[in-house]
Amino acid sequence: MNTKYLMIASSLLLGAIGILLTFLPHEISAAIKLIDTDPIVLQLVGALYFGFAMLNWTAKDNLIGGIYGRPITIGNMTHFIVAGLALVKFAFRNSSPLMWAIAIFYAIFAISFGYIFTHHPDKAGKS
Repeated sequence: MNTKYLMIASSLLLGAIGILLTFLPHEISAAIKLIDTDPIVLQLVGALYFGFAMLNWTAKDNLIGGIYGRPITIGNMTHFIVAGLALVKFAFRNSSPLMWAIAIFYAIFAISFGYIFTHHPDKAGKS
């Protein structure tokens, strides 16, 4: 499995979420009905997302899943599994089609990084 495209896709998704949370915290909190949330919380979460996106972007050309790329794989897998489960719970509560779409994307990334975590990479295919 060539992990370059997975790393690019995850960095684009996380980067987009990070930028939106950083620069539109009021609009996003109103859209997902988090009225009592202070905007600084969403901006800090946006900074975390953007930082994770930059990590994935800079690691896209490396061998992911091997002994040296394992921490990146574990970090991504953990993020997508835990956040995906939280998004599914949130989507069940609010029944928002947007939340379901994001939860499905998170599930796809969680399965992909889980596959990379459990399979030994080869140099020719970059995992």
